[in-house]
Amino acid sequence: MAANKIVSPTGKPETLKSVQGNAGIEARYRKKLDELVAEMNNSILYWLSATYKANPPEAMAADESPAMAMRSAMNKVARRWQAKFDKGADKLADWFANSARQYSDTTLEAILKDAGFTVKFKDTAAMNDAFQAIVGENVGLIKSIASRNLTQVQTVVMQSVQQGRDLATVTKNLQHEFGVTKRRAALIARDQNNKATATITKTRQQQLGITQAKWRHSGGGKEPRQSHLHADGKIYDIEKGMYLDGKWTWPGVEINCRCTAQPIIPGFIE
Repeated sequence: MAANKIVSPTGKPETLKSVQGNAGIEARYRKKLDELVAEMNNSILYWLSATYKANPPEAMAADESPAMAMRSAMNKVARRWQAKFDKGADKLADWFANSARQYSDTTLEAILKDAGFTVKFKDTAAMNDAFQAIVGENVGLIKSIASRNLTQVQTVVMQSVQQGRDLATVTKNLQHEFGVTKRRAALIARDQNNKATATITKTRQQQLGITQAKWRHSGGGKEPRQSHLHADGKIYDIEKGMYLDGKWTWPGVEINCRCTAQPIIPGFIE
């Protein structure tokens, strides 16, 4: 049982407001990812343009030596950019996790204050575990943005060399891959913002001895998960979550899930 467990002053269970992901944090996270992706894309296009001018694709397609040189150069470019993403991933993930934690704590404290409770959250072992998990997941996702994009770029470039395609065609194909990568970065920013907020809030609620919450569907999305839609308004155990689609889960944890949880302050225990 939590040392600072709270109970409803009325003696009856009280449902509080939910904590939603902060749109500002999501936007800033997405912007930082977009800047990294755009810089990588521009660098590759610049390098590719210079390489194509020095070695026409027709010549490379007919001569194995220039093609091998192109492959070697492309591998170097890929390693350089992967290293840059790897180096920046820790710092960016730490910034994001700290921003999400500060926002979630401040918002939940305000909700509790409106309900008559004065709470100031402090670091705990459970909170540190949750925080490190958020950082670790985001580090992996940030690195994967570069690895997936660079793999596709290498495939596009080498196929173009083999088929003797001109620079304009290759550039068009690479811009398509750039768009795919930008959309994935946007999904990561949105999804992780919701998930981090849900994880931090859930950890803090457990810290306060809150054991139940009410699932709230976001009401958004063109094709909402029917299981999440039907879960709206239902009460679940915060530690276990709710059993949906064959597994235990929580609001805001699944990919693209924008559902939230309304914590239920317990009444007096006889």
